[in-house]
Amino acid sequence: MSTQELTKQILKKKSFLCVGLDVDLERIPTYLLSEEDPIFSFNKAIIDATHQFCVAYKPNIAFYEACGLEGWQALDKTIKYLNHHYPEIYTIADAKRGDIGNTSRMYAKTFLKDLGFDSVTVAPYMGKDSVEPFLQFDNKQAILLALTSNAGAFDFQTLDTEGEQLYKKVLKTSQTWENADRLMYVIGATKAEFLTEVRKIVPENFLLIPGVGAQGGKLEDVCKYGMTKDVGLLVNSSRKIIYASESSNFAEIAGAKAEILQKQMAEELAQL
Repeated sequence: MSTQELTKQILKKKSFLCVGLDVDLERIPTYLLSEEDPIFSFNKAIIDATHQFCVAYKPNIAFYEACGLEGWQALDKTIKYLNHHYPEIYTIADAKRGDIGNTSRMYAKTFLKDLGFDSVTVAPYMGKDSVEPFLQFDNKQAILLALTSNAGAFDFQTLDTEGEQLYKKVLKTSQTWENADRLMYVIGATKAEFLTEVRKIVPENFLLIPGVGAQGGKLEDVCKYGMTKDVGLLVNSSRKIIYASESSNFAEIAGAKAEILQKQMAEELAQL
């Protein structure tokens, strides 16, 4: 999916909500554990209940890898279900990959071609040749970790490097890479005060914003400092939505939580 198509969906649904599908078998309703594929059953219920309020889904790959072959099969079924039933939805493989060129090419093929995701999160630490393989697919994007929402982000990302913070150098350097127009960036909602600086460097690229809700980020701050005239934002919420309830009507409650966020987003979009 192109970013232009994504923007159309955002304006149509009046939402820039991304729902994280971080499926922990210890947190899903216990009755689902008797299903043949409890991970997919949980995902399907969440998707069916929330799709009208969001424009993207983001499975965190670690939760599927942790379940071995069954986890990968559930991931494959989930993305196929999304692509078949809700093709207008943007999909993100939250894999945080990044390695030497040959390895990155295999990672890119796995997520963007074989599994059929629209995008994949990528770590920039190894530089140009570790990221460019992810940028070789038409209408697919790589989402580069730039300034994350975790406490340890300050260990490296804001260090001074020749008079410039490291995250800014990452943003600027990445813009020189081949097919840089296919880059998006991860900027944590808990770092909303940095968004003004981010937008000076990447004024048009989409930003994926985790950290709203459970991690304390505020939607209004993200929109104030990060929204562009074409929106340019995907705001992710995972635990606050998918684990809102452990009861038999968990999906209905998840849908209600997603709708609350969607309405808040509609109010922000009305100000464009």
